[in-house]
Amino acid sequence: MTTDSTMQATRTVVLPDAARQREIGPRIRLTGWRGSRLRSVLKHAALILAAIVMIYPLLWMVVSSLRPNDLIFRQPGLWLSTLEFDNYVNGWNALTYPFSQYLLNSAIVVIGAILGNLISCSLAAYAFARLRFRGRRLWFAVMLLTVMLPFHVVVVPQYILFSQLGWVNTFLPLIIPKFLATDAFFVFLMVQFIRGIPRELDEAARIDGCGKLRTFYHVILPLMVPALATTAIFTFIWTWNDFFTALIYLTSPDMLTVPLALRVFIDSTGGSDWGAMFAMSVVSLLPIFLAFLLGQRFLVKGIATTGLK
Repeated sequence: MTTDSTMQATRTVVLPDAARQREIGPRIRLTGWRGSRLRSVLKHAALILAAIVMIYPLLWMVVSSLRPNDLIFRQPGLWLSTLEFDNYVNGWNALTYPFSQYLLNSAIVVIGAILGNLISCSLAAYAFARLRFRGRRLWFAVMLLTVMLPFHVVVVPQYILFSQLGWVNTFLPLIIPKFLATDAFFVFLMVQFIRGIPRELDEAARIDGCGKLRTFYHVILPLMVPALATTAIFTFIWTWNDFFTALIYLTSPDMLTVPLALRVFIDSTGGSDWGAMFAMSVVSLLPIFLAFLLGQRFLVKGIATTGLK
């Protein structure tokens, strides 16, 4: 009798709830789907708005390169009422030499810096990661400390040294230090990458008769492509945009790099040709954009793989 009354009570309590759940179930799922869709739309709208705010200066520079000088600072928007393509022609021939001369100078410095960093930093990283020598840990710690050393601390000693060597107003101060593994960040990046390569490959190469250098060249170096590509891309961007170092060592008009040439467009008397300067700024950004576009896959892979070690 007690059991029958309990089952009856259970039916009176449970069955209505189950029916209610069946009734409101699709409504709950619909509400959850709509909420998730609304959150996704709001998130993407916020990201797009943030991207527009961040990229606005670049877009304004591109638009300003196509405006007459008298309208550049009077129209902060991105709408173009007239197109002034003469800014590119005037900017290309506005300085003492055609702008191609400054692009060539920057290309020489960038290629030399990339080759120097790839050769010297990879060899130094291989030594720290694979070779055993006295004071290895100490020298590795000293190398890491140089990452935190401000560049401005060594500017004066370096300038005195290069001046005594007769390298001022040449590209040598901008290229030769790269062949001495002075960029400790890239050495550390490659050390972390090499540590992830199995040592069994080194032992197999040693059994086949390879020495340290041949093991590095035939085994380690082919596996370091992502790290090498990351180093090349970062070196390209940092060297191409380097203004301070080039300003110290380069003085002749025919030796100026792109950042120094762009600075020449700004006249202290207020008569600057802003349209031409913005036009050449757009031209100077194209190599960086292409380098990043072509090397983005290696850049992401190199950083991600190194970060997992």
